[in-house]
Amino acid sequence: MRYDLVIFDNDGVLVDSEPIANTILAEYLTELGHPTSYEESIRDYMGSAVHRIHDLVGERTGQRLPADFDDTLHARTFAAFERDLQAVPGVGAVLEKLVAEQVPFCVASSGSHERIRVGHRRTGLDAWFRDGNIFSAQDVGRGKPAPDLFLYAAERMGVAPGRCVVVEDSPLGVAAAHAAGMDVYGFTAMSSAAKLDGAKGYFGDMAELPGVLV
Repeated sequence: MRYDLVIFDNDGVLVDSEPIANTILAEYLTELGHPTSYEESIRDYMGSAVHRIHDLVGERTGQRLPADFDDTLHARTFAAFERDLQAVPGVGAVLEKLVAEQVPFCVASSGSHERIRVGHRRTGLDAWFRDGNIFSAQDVGRGKPAPDLFLYAAERMGVAPGRCVVVEDSPLGVAAAHAAGMDVYGFTAMSSAAKLDGAKGYFGDMAELPGVLV
């Protein structure tokens, strides 16, 4: 394998959380008087940190979301994860292959540490990801499309950015990887290749990923 570190996005790449999370987000924003469809939530917020929701609502309406917005959103999302969340099919086999080939990997997510861990406990991915290879936008302050998170993950894992590859499923994540000077491959299970423009390559089934990275 030609990379020294594989950096996985979490939502939509490791865990099949985007349909759950964006349904809840769209419903909650609509409930608060900011009508949002599921498709609009995917378009505007998929792959982003929660501060982007505050920023876009403020820019569009001049209004601020409630002070407890983050806590309520997280509580509703985590409850749904505990009931319904599944790992993306084929992820376990990919991680097994990386371990067998002694290729380090980590997760770098716009979600909070709590969100990552809730999802991993539910899906069994906590067997693969521990404190030392879990990174969140909380660690750096700025989420994607800023490169900060990916650069931080590479630094903590002791790998130069140019030797890293990112696995992403959102336009914001692809942009962040480019800004960090890393190769990025687009997972097209939810986003078309056109929306992930600029990726080095694309794959629609997780079983294809090891071959893509060789």
